[in-house]
Amino acid sequence: MSFDTQIPIPSGNASRRFANRLALFYGAVFTLIGTHLPFFPLWLRSVGIEPSWIGIITAVPAVTRFTVLPWVAGLAERRSALRGAMIVTAIMTTLGFSVVGTQARAPLVFLAYVVTASVWTPMIPLTDAYALRGAARYGLKYGPLRLWGSAAFVVGALVCGLLVDIIAWQHLIWVIVATAALGAVLSLGLQPLDGSGKQPAAHHGASALLRDPRFLVIILASALIQGSHAAYYTFASITWELSGLSGLTIAVLWALGVIAEIVVFAISPHLKWQPAVLVVIGALSAVARWLITAQEPPVAVLAIVQLAHGLTFGITQVGTMGLMLRHVPLHFMARGQGYLAACHGIVASGASILSGAIFARHGQGVYYVMAAMALLGAAVMWSARDRMAFSGSTGTGWRKALD
Repeated sequence: MSFDTQIPIPSGNASRRFANRLALFYGAVFTLIGTHLPFFPLWLRSVGIEPSWIGIITAVPAVTRFTVLPWVAGLAERRSALRGAMIVTAIMTTLGFSVVGTQARAPLVFLAYVVTASVWTPMIPLTDAYALRGAARYGLKYGPLRLWGSAAFVVGALVCGLLVDIIAWQHLIWVIVATAALGAVLSLGLQPLDGSGKQPAAHHGASALLRDPRFLVIILASALIQGSHAAYYTFASITWELSGLSGLTIAVLWALGVIAEIVVFAISPHLKWQPAVLVVIGALSAVARWLITAQEPPVAVLAIVQLAHGLTFGITQVGTMGLMLRHVPLHFMARGQGYLAACHGIVASGASILSGAIFARHGQGVYYVMAAMALLGAAVMWSARDRMAFSGSTGTGWRKALD
């Protein structure tokens, strides 16, 4: 599948304005993730939610990724309203987390979180689609744009880690609400990108994507590798807290991984390997990371292992986005990101629920299953690496964003 398009590059001022506003929004979105991902499970535990329910509740966003998210992405694409969808989902996310914070019983937390996740999970795929379109239009590169999100994740995690040692854990949810509100405000400053020309029928493009074996390999391999982080995302903070680590230490461990991720995003324009090779490197790094984590290493070793996040997540993300730019047309990028996130959701939700059951019986042994998932992702991508080689023309704007 190849798509010919010539995209004029606008002025430098417009390019900088787009990049700056997107960086601020990426920052807000990932500050929310930085406060939510490490500490939401701790908040659940602090209000009396049992581990089995924690596994189910934390699986909710993964489920909405393959149920609600593709519908939202498709609707935004059909209406040429990426920016509008980002604004609406940001505002609704703030309201949703506010409602979650008023609940304490597991079934009610679960129901409120289902609604919240339904509007929250589309935000990142919509933002990535918006970023890739803007990168092509303005002659920018994805990695340096995306690194601001990772930097904000570090700030959010560290600030929340400090607050954990100061405020009662039951109040952590309001830190999450505050960061969501910041994203809602900053979304209003995003520049419009849609409606800039005639686009082919969305349904035809969507079905073409799902018939392309290369696209299916991209989303499956990426889902397996990123899904192998499920046990880490769900139980790492709980395990570290039970072992006696402070909230700040937990935040620093998370931050180390994301700092490594930031470095990868920063140097990504200079990486010369093919995107498929980058994905395989990320997968094999994940295998090694989870095998070491399963041994319950001391905190000094764990800190070193956390730096592998730059490879297990960061380089996998760079490789995946490079493949998306090569094989998905810009006017179907929101739908392509939706399918990618949906596949991630299917794999990650199953992995999260499975992790809860395995962790309850075998503790850190759950990471052996995560290592097997990552290895399978490497095998899928490696088997199709020749198909992923670049051929044809996808337009100068796309190439500039990928280089």
